[in-house]
Amino acid sequence: MVALFGTLSDYFFSTETFIAIVNEIPALAVMAVGMTFVLIVAGIDLSVGSVLALSAALCATAILQWGWSVPAASLLGLGAGMLAGTILGSVSVAFRLPSFIVSLGMLEVVRGGAYLVTDSRTQYVGERISWLAQPWLGNVSAAFVIAVALVIVGQLVLSRTVFGRSVVGIGTNEEAMRLAGVDPRPIRIAVFALTGLLAGLAGLMQAARLEAADPNAGQGIELRVIAAVVIGGTSLMGGRGSVVTTFFGVLIIAVLEAGLAQVGASEPSKRVVTGCVIVAAVIVDTLRQRRRGG
Repeated sequence: MVALFGTLSDYFFSTETFIAIVNEIPALAVMAVGMTFVLIVAGIDLSVGSVLALSAALCATAILQWGWSVPAASLLGLGAGMLAGTILGSVSVAFRLPSFIVSLGMLEVVRGGAYLVTDSRTQYVGERISWLAQPWLGNVSAAFVIAVALVIVGQLVLSRTVFGRSVVGIGTNEEAMRLAGVDPRPIRIAVFALTGLLAGLAGLMQAARLEAADPNAGQGIELRVIAAVVIGGTSLMGGRGSVVTTFFGVLIIAVLEAGLAQVGASEPSKRVVTGCVIVAAVIVDTLRQRRRGG
């Protein structure tokens, strides 16, 4: 795609374009790390976009209206995201409900909370929270560096720890894990709590980049997150996935969107092309896995 768009556009293959791409993807990348764990345990979380908005809204409101310091307000936003994920996971596990349905309800509840906290108005915080979006290494933002660090940590947790192996085991065969003496319930709840926490962090990153908290932020981003994870090779059926390849899925979506914008594609056309690329990537991955299995 880089070669294609570099040919179609005189401006795509440039340092400015790539810097713009890496500075726009931290929120998406951070949420995709959490979603990778959720999909590996054969779950799904549709509420991450709303959690992003609520966390940013709480942080901004705490600073502007309640007089909180930036660190305290940031912790509030992160805590709210983690609490939302914990509630989602707990309800799904306790009542044995599909996480799809529970997260759909949580999406509405949390989005409503974001509107209530902000009185349905954008909260302009200014430079007080912009440090995450400031250049750190060259022109690369601190948020991108944090996102890359979380990708590395997430991959190590998934592949090198008992928790990560339990996550894969639950997604592969939950009953077998239960018979082996591993209780899948707290692990499932922890996975959703982690995803909520990372969605909260993504909210702070986006608020820092915009220097404002918009209660409408993150609408539809959950679909981009899931698409990035699936393009990265994580199975929707659970039991297989990688945080590193998820990050490449994020890059694929980011490059595709930036390239289509530079060649002048209309918004409907961009959606059509992006959807086709997602479906094609899933088909290729499925055929590759079947060939390996054969």
